[in-house]
Amino acid sequence: MRWVFMWVMSAGFAFADGERAGEFDYYVLALSWSPTWCALEGDDRGSPQCNDAAAFGWVLHGLWPQFEQGWPSYCNTSERNPSRRETAAMADIMGSGGSAWHQWNKHGRCSGLSSRDFYALARKAYGSVQRPDVFRRLTRAVEVPASVVEAAFLEDNARLSPDGLTITCKAGRIHEARICLTHDLEPRACSGSVARDCTMQDALFLPIR
Repeated sequence: MRWVFMWVMSAGFAFADGERAGEFDYYVLALSWSPTWCALEGDDRGSPQCNDAAAFGWVLHGLWPQFEQGWPSYCNTSERNPSRRETAAMADIMGSGGSAWHQWNKHGRCSGLSSRDFYALARKAYGSVQRPDVFRRLTRAVEVPASVVEAAFLEDNARLSPDGLTITCKAGRIHEARICLTHDLEPRACSGSVARDCTMQDALFLPIR
């Protein structure tokens, strides 16, 4: 069993629940391609994020406190939970108030910030990254190398470098762009499992409805 434990730790999968708030190394800004999430999960849930009129592209999945290896979650904090009004106010970039609540509960509590300040920081981080407009112009599903998606982000964001950006795939589809940031939201290199890019050459990329 020892070798299994060592493999898991070296793979960067270690994480903890109930860690002390505010103790982490950097942030991961996770941008989810909404059509992928809707096709795999959201449609079945009846999420408002997936309404045809919503027309979401890259939504803010979360701003995640991260360790160099692993990540904290559901941290102990003395900060109060956000109100329904506060979570609803994040729906324009997070898809729904429910998503905003979940992100606070699992990740935001670990930031050491109040819910108001955490949401403000998440919005600032989201606004600091240019989401390539080319993907919004797709009119049909296409198959693309994940590296092409990464290149588009790098072209539109001169501050980013390849070692600070990861494109993920899920169920054969382009899933997320994950960008590693310091506490001050400056780009930095990713570590551990965050640094593992999708290597698919034919990942499905769905258009916005």
